[in-house]
Amino acid sequence: MSRTATTRPGSSSAVEDSPLAIRRPSATVKPARTPSEVADKKSKFTASNVNFWYGSHHALHNITLDIPEHCVTALIGPSGCGKSTFLRCLNRMNDMIEHTRVEGDILLDGQEIRGPRVDVVELRKRVGMVFQKSNPFPKSIFENIAYGPRVSGMRSRARLEEIVEKSLRQSALWEEVKDRLNDSALALSGGQQQRLCIARALATDPDVLLMDEPASALDPTSTLRIEDLIFELKDTYTIAIVTHNMQQAARVSDRTAFFYEGRLVESGPTNEVFTNPTKQETEDYITGRFG
Repeated sequence: MSRTATTRPGSSSAVEDSPLAIRRPSATVKPARTPSEVADKKSKFTASNVNFWYGSHHALHNITLDIPEHCVTALIGPSGCGKSTFLRCLNRMNDMIEHTRVEGDILLDGQEIRGPRVDVVELRKRVGMVFQKSNPFPKSIFENIAYGPRVSGMRSRARLEEIVEKSLRQSALWEEVKDRLNDSALALSGGQQQRLCIARALATDPDVLLMDEPASALDPTSTLRIEDLIFELKDTYTIAIVTHNMQQAARVSDRTAFFYEGRLVESGPTNEVFTNPTKQETEDYITGRFG
C-alpha cells in the first residue's frame, strides 16, 4: 500500500508533493502531542458500541472511541458519514431532534451521560458547542458572553465583567473589542463572530469544547487564527473537532478518527493515520480518491 505523508507541526518526514503538504508560518508552528504524551492522558470521553437512529435510518454503527483529555481529536470523513451526529451525541444535542434513538455507552469522566440523574443543562455547560456557522445573539458583545453565566444565576456585574474579559482573552478577541463591548455582536466580521461564539462557549467554564467545522465559512486568515486558538485552548480544555479539511485536521489535531458510512474505520495518532493508515478506505480518503 502506498503511503502519503503530510506536514504537521512537529513532523520531520513530510513529502513535499503530497496533496496535504502545507507550511505554516514559523512563528505559529507548535508541536502536536506525541503518541506517548497522548497515551499518558486519561480518557475524557469513552464511547462504547454507540448506535444512533434518525427514525428508521441507522446513522451510527457500533462506534467505540476514546477522546483523551487536553488533546485535540479530529473527526474526519465525507459528508453524511456520521461524524457530526457523533459529536452531537457527546452533549446530547440530538435529544432535541424528534424520532431519534441512541444505544450504547458514552462516559464523561467515567460517568454515563444518559443516566437518569444526569442534568442535561449541566452537561451542556460542561461540554460546550461551537457550530459551523457563527450564530451570535442580536445583543451586545458583552451580553453575548454574559448570557450563559446569567442563565446560570450569576448576577454580580463585577463577576460578569471578569468572565467576559477572561473569555474574550481566551478566544484571542479581547484586544479587538475591549473598547466596544456595548456594540452589537452582529457588527463583527465573520472570523470575529466565530471567535465570539467560542468565547461564549468558554464563559460557562466547560471541560470540553466541541467544534463542528468552526472554520469552514471563514477566509484563510481567520481560519489560521481559529487554528492557532485551538492550539492554545487544548492546554485547558479537551477539544473534539469535525472537519472536512484534511490539511486542517493534520495541522491542529493530536488524534484523528475516520468515519465512513456511519462507521468508525480507524483512529489513532494523527501523524500515523495520515502517514501510515491501516485501512485502505482511510488512505483513499486522505489522498483525495473519494469524498
